Amino acid sequence: MPVKLTFLGTGTSQGVPLIGCECNVCQSTDVRDKRLRTSVLIQHNNNIFVIDTGPDFRQQMLREKVKNLNAVIFTHEHKDHIAGLDDVRAFNFLLNKPMDVYATERVQNAIKKEFSYIFSDEKYPGIPKINLHTINADKFTIDGTTFIPIEVMHHKMPVKGFRIGGITYITDANFITEEEKEKIKGSEIIIINALRKEEHISHYTFKQAIDLMFELQPKRAYFTHISHQLGLHKEVMKELPDWIELAYDGLVVEA
Repeated sequence: MPVKLTFLGTGTSQGVPLIGCECNVCQSTDVRDKRLRTSVLIQHNNNIFVIDTGPDFRQQMLREKVKNLNAVIFTHEHKDHIAGLDDVRAFNFLLNKPMDVYATERVQNAIKKEFSYIFSDEKYPGIPKINLHTINADKFTIDGTTFIPIEVMHHKMPVKGFRIGGITYITDANFITEEEKEKIKGSEIIIINALRKEEHISHYTFKQAIDLMFELQPKRAYFTHISHQLGLHKEVMKELPDWIELAYDGLVVEA
């Protein structure tokens, strides 16, 4: 069965203007320019997973009408990727069970610090209930769906990308070793961050992301974790080859 991926959000807190900004992206009427924080929904074999729960997690779940969720998988612990974890409590109520959460030990420690009340000895009524599972370099399977972790570098921070079947999903990266690239090669679809055109200390630029896709040669590629600084969707698309696209919130792909 193919893997279906929905872009829950393709934006970033990096370079997001203040309320009332009159830049072209803020004023755009193109729905593809309205970007929530970066996250994806994975559907495979009747399973549903979310990679990262940013500040917009609740809004994204409501928009996509998600009523079942097998697990949450985290790439790293930055606030724009974990801040919405508290809202898994709705799925605790709907499904009458704790939420399985997969993360590295480092990310788990950050979650325990950020959401200390979840792990307190005295459980306040209604707090989220989660079961933590540790990710390392080895592939892991959740309810029959296999995830292959790919370690990428976000400046000096190791971040996990994931390959699920024919789709590889990577966000918040600016360097991938040759060894990790071997895990990506052969993917039908690669999703990679492309923050802006200017150099950045911890993210691929637009050109760097394009060059990497020409190196890895997927059938299709999609850019995510997009800053306002990159520009309007319709204008940026003109600069891309026909097999690379700028992703947008709500876009669905399959492989």
